[in-house]
Amino acid sequence: MRGKSLMVMCMVALGLTAAPAAQAEGPATGGLAYADPPVVPAPAVADRPTVPGAVAQLVDGVAHAPEAAPEPVKKAIWAANAIVRHPYRYGGGHARGFVDHGYDCSGTVSFALHGGDLLDSPLDSSSFLRWGEAGAGDWITVYTNPGHAYAVLAGLRLDTSAAGDRGGARGPRWRPALRSTRGFKARHPAGF
Repeated sequence: MRGKSLMVMCMVALGLTAAPAAQAEGPATGGLAYADPPVVPAPAVADRPTVPGAVAQLVDGVAHAPEAAPEPVKKAIWAANAIVRHPYRYGGGHARGFVDHGYDCSGTVSFALHGGDLLDSPLDSSSFLRWGEAGAGDWITVYTNPGHAYAVLAGLRLDTSAAGDRGGARGPRWRPALRSTRGFKARHPAGF
């Protein structure tokens, strides 16, 4: 009990008095299971930039959804804007209902698709090989193989890999150029 009191005093001293996420004992392992995953907030109206036409555009590093795009495509682009510039983190975006401090490749793609109401739970890059429909989509295409996944949404590439990007930054980014699709399978959500 004394160790717990010391921990509480340290938390108070550091200003960490907020209650932790709702947790429950895991069924058989004794580990923690989260009662409800964190909610991914919808972008505010000001965070829903659009441009005329059918192709998304980068403006000061922020993706503007094309006005002609279906609403789920716009929502996926706006959702991705919320995590662009987060750090790369292996396994990031998978364990806490999409919300994390960093994202890996498939966590990034999953987050965007979830924002467009096109995916219910995060997938890894191998799982994307069986997701959706085969081939490139009209609005969204996920390029995937067992080791990497990235997406092209309304003409903009969302990728954690800096391939073809002179900036070289890792982590979720809108990349200025498309990259080779050699070695990847194209998949897309039905109807998009």
